[in-house]
Amino acid sequence: MIPLIPALAGALLVAGLLGLVAGLRRTPVDEGTPRRSTPRRASWRSMSRRTRLMLIGGVAGGVLAWTITGIPLAVVLGPIAAVGIPALLAPPNGAARIERLEAMEEWTRALSGVLTVGVGLEQALIATLRSCPAPIATEVTTLVARIRARWSTEDALRAFADDLDDATGDLIAANLILGARRRGSGLSSVLEGLAESVSADVRARRQIEADWAKPRATARWVTLISASVLVVLALSGSYVDPYRDPLGQIVLVLLLTMYVATLVWMRRMAAGRPLPRFLRTAAEATP
Repeated sequence: MIPLIPALAGALLVAGLLGLVAGLRRTPVDEGTPRRSTPRRASWRSMSRRTRLMLIGGVAGGVLAWTITGIPLAVVLGPIAAVGIPALLAPPNGAARIERLEAMEEWTRALSGVLTVGVGLEQALIATLRSCPAPIATEVTTLVARIRARWSTEDALRAFADDLDDATGDLIAANLILGARRRGSGLSSVLEGLAESVSADVRARRQIEADWAKPRATARWVTLISASVLVVLALSGSYVDPYRDPLGQIVLVLLLTMYVATLVWMRRMAAGRPLPRFLRTAAEATP
């Protein structure tokens, strides 16, 4: 049991560092939605089947590694590596953002075409519901429902921008709000030009995603090769002997922590940051 103490201490040190980083991050708080406490016993049920299998496999691999190498820390590192490394090496969800941008561009172009017929803005918004792209179908459906519920057009469009929660969505909603205020005949051409601008943005984002895929693939291969080499060295020689004592396990935790921090840093660089919104929310705009 003595070798297990530094292993647990090292695991607690890593957990404390991760908890400190998570606690210092700013997260938006929705004050209007009451929080519901989830019992801890439901956390295992809430996991996907794939995550459960990975955890079970990680625990089994950790126990096997402890038996072979004599390092108790492997019992803790096994499940952490089984779940954490695939999550770190998985590509960010940039494709979903691009699909939403494409949907906004398609919807804006369709709205521009409906407005050329000469109908009003509200009727045009309702008409686009039938051919709305799937990525923003929920937001457009809610917008149409608010217009049918006798919301003012500006309030409904501001709430629509809040639902999209995107700088491009703010740009589309701002042009529609100006069109609702002035009721001019040039809104169709403005939306057509805006759709062309969003289309160019989509092409640029696709090129950026293609460029970001290269360093992500490099990091994935480096991690797989490093893990394979470590497994071979641990099984075939005395490479892991210095990590069997308490000091060696602490050093091992620090080395692995720095490696994981490097992966997190690379992932953040490749993920990019969304543009900040500029349109005030519906609650802020209400006097």
